[in-house]
Amino acid sequence: MSERKQKAQELFKAGYNCSQAVLGVFCEDFGLDFETALKISSSFGGGMGRMREVCGTVSGMFMAAGLAFSGQNNKAQQYKIVQELAKRFKDKNGSIICRELLAGIENSTSPIPSERTDEYYKKRPCVELVGDAVEIFEDYLAENSAAALPVNEG
Repeated sequence: MSERKQKAQELFKAGYNCSQAVLGVFCEDFGLDFETALKISSSFGGGMGRMREVCGTVSGMFMAAGLAFSGQNNKAQQYKIVQELAKRFKDKNGSIICRELLAGIENSTSPIPSERTDEYYKKRPCVELVGDAVEIFEDYLAENSAAALPVNEG
């Protein structure tokens, strides 16, 4: 297991939302401080504000891609990257839609987050999805490192 994957899963288990957990492990590599990353990604958990739309892990991955590849300032290239990342996530998990990923599990759209209990973690795939998004983005970065913006080394 990669260090980033483990850290992202720990962030999620510590109470950060799925989007924050993913963006949080990549942000500083591309010049965004952790606290600002948490603020930016705070609305995307639970499929965007618990509306169960695009999975927050996927949104976090897309935000990380914007940080990593935005120097190209080319919308078509950015959209191509996002579509490739979405395809990889969907190929692995069957969907990028939160309510579909949580099928068979009570997935309320109430704005009040579910309490994070042992039972919560046992029945939801969210910890694994956080890890999947991190792995997918790490692989994409490794394959496309020449196109990425410089990574901060410290």
